[in-house]
Amino acid sequence: MIVKKIAVIGTGYVGLVSGTCFAEAGNQVTCCDINQSKISSLLQGIMPIYEPGLKELVQKNVERETLAFTTKIDEAVRAAEVVFIAVGTPMSATGEADLTYVKQAAETIGSNLNGYKVIVTKSTVPVGTGKLVESIIRKSAPKGQAFDIVSNPEFLREGAAIKDSMNMERAVIGATSDKAYEIIAELHIPFTSNIVKSSVESAELIKYAANAFLATKISFINDIANICERVGADVTKVSEGIGLDSRIGSKFLQAGVGFGGSCFPKDTSALLHIAQDSGYDFNLIKAVMETNEGQRAQVVEKIMAALGSLKGKTISVLGLAFKPDTDDVRFAPALDIIPQLKTLGAQVKAFDPIAIGEAKKQLGNQCDYSDDLYETIKHTDACIVLTDWKEVKGLDLVKVKRLLKRPVIVDGRNLFDLDEMHDLGYTYISMGRPAVYNEKVLVSHVI
Repeated sequence: MIVKKIAVIGTGYVGLVSGTCFAEAGNQVTCCDINQSKISSLLQGIMPIYEPGLKELVQKNVERETLAFTTKIDEAVRAAEVVFIAVGTPMSATGEADLTYVKQAAETIGSNLNGYKVIVTKSTVPVGTGKLVESIIRKSAPKGQAFDIVSNPEFLREGAAIKDSMNMERAVIGATSDKAYEIIAELHIPFTSNIVKSSVESAELIKYAANAFLATKISFINDIANICERVGADVTKVSEGIGLDSRIGSKFLQAGVGFGGSCFPKDTSALLHIAQDSGYDFNLIKAVMETNEGQRAQVVEKIMAALGSLKGKTISVLGLAFKPDTDDVRFAPALDIIPQLKTLGAQVKAFDPIAIGEAKKQLGNQCDYSDDLYETIKHTDACIVLTDWKEVKGLDLVKVKRLLKRPVIVDGRNLFDLDEMHDLGYTYISMGRPAVYNEKVLVSHVI
């Protein structure tokens, strides 16, 4: 492998993880950001995100001098052979991807183009962004300066991003020339032998299509779960039965409170806009989004079914992050459910081992926060499970029953066995499975 000099613009989730893994493979990588505070923290070994194994890998490559951080983006671009754009593309007010930072990065690259370079878009962007980036660079660059554009979308799972980068299932490379394709394909040799070569436009759409398909599987099984509750079936058995079909597979068929995070909500919305802009009415994705929104309301309905009025009740919420092993609370179920509980008159105590800091930025003082699981549950009228942290999955249910005022759990992740919950005397309401009722609890709230 020939070592490449790489500049990565953007030190968020995608840029920092990707840049660090390219450095781990032996390349000379400079990660850049206009945020001085973020770069200063990185230079001190403080990570801007929580991702298992990232801090150690960053420190290792800084020490071996394959990884550097700077705010001097112009210098990094001029020194690089390959420039990755890995800036944020947040959802705009209309639901489309906001390309403000992508455009700014393209202008900076163009004004500092001092030789042939491959410009790679790593950010998740709408179809046509490659051509937009190319036009911006061409306007900003010295006349006649050669460069190529590549779309190289990421497929990282938060909480497993290092593993996903170092052992990619596939790499998608959409390039404007064979030369550019070969350069980026070579960078991926340490990570995967499965490379999809395509046009830039196809690569841009692959990312959205992949996430939208997975989101569709989640909403599908949640709709099935809702039917199961009405007909007395168990969605876990339905999932098992259909998941064993090799054409379907078992992944993303776990019923629950719906999808969240930085990708699925944003990307389904963006794909809907891409379809609309192209003149196509994508009704399936509309339904996927509608089902997902409805799952959060169902959790509140279930806790009301168990307790009656929530006024004056104290509810413990287990999990603020949208999934375990991350501090990401973007579009997390807790952000919808906790305000609804407050509106209905409940007091809320919330547990999370990692994401409290990020959650406070969104929820403020709407709940009491704790990283002590059992202290959170203590003296509450009922418990709601929203994130399947290992600490939550490993709950001592006998102890929990003693701590709760009433043995009531609404489980948005289907973590516990129905027979065990019955034998322990819980009122246990999960997603798409038969509810377990403790008659004493029902009588107490009716009276």
